[in-house]
Amino acid sequence: MTVTIGRRELLVALGGAAAWPLAARAQQPDRTYRLGFLIPSGRKSPWVLAFLDELRLNGFIEGQNLTIIPGGFDAQVDGLAERAEALVKAEPDAIVGGPEPPLRVLQAATRTIPLIGMSNDMVADGLVKSLARPGGNTTGISLLSPELDGKRQDILMEAVPGARRMAALMDSNVTSAGHIEALQDAARSRGIELLAFGVAKPEDIAPAVDTAKTSGAEALNFLASALFFPVNRVDIDRAHGCAVARDSPLA
Repeated sequence: MTVTIGRRELLVALGGAAAWPLAARAQQPDRTYRLGFLIPSGRKSPWVLAFLDELRLNGFIEGQNLTIIPGGFDAQVDGLAERAEALVKAEPDAIVGGPEPPLRVLQAATRTIPLIGMSNDMVADGLVKSLARPGGNTTGISLLSPELDGKRQDILMEAVPGARRMAALMDSNVTSAGHIEALQDAARSRGIELLAFGVAKPEDIAPAVDTAKTSGAEALNFLASALFFPVNRVDIDRAHGCAVARDSPLA
């Protein structure tokens, strides 16, 4: 059994946020806009394709009046500064960045190019002053991942009422120790042991799923992170016998 909590409404918001700086910098009707990305997801990942679909609805169509600057996809922690510098030198009209580490690097690289960001909490992370008045050159959305992670964990506990051990797969690049402790405390209060397994890059996902299953986990929660957006049916099938909950950008 797989439980998903979707993010389509957030993609709509993010696509709209990207459209505003592109439109604001238009100078002539036949202009081609240039958009950069600095994200851990791949160019053909489901959420990127959905994001571009949303931009298309706003009138920005790749190959017609929109060009995507290469070099900013599959961006892991190593080399972020170099990639950000290359993107800024390409002089895009706007850059989409996230989660927190890529967005911080972009903020250090430019104070003029509009940045459209996404993180667990844009305000609490110190990336903007407020959502209503972000200030500077950064705007975007807060994913509120901790709250959704907890909701998915609650759903898993209800789905597998006899479970005594669960596992959480976390993005070790961004997930805080405090967030894991809060999830473990919530599970412990219901007599369930929650094991946490860190994943740093996409190729670590399958081995982590295998380890979680070997540990005796009866349910598996993929904590919200762009790192897990490309999780496919093969990864889910590795957890056969476990209830699985994950974030879905396409639901």
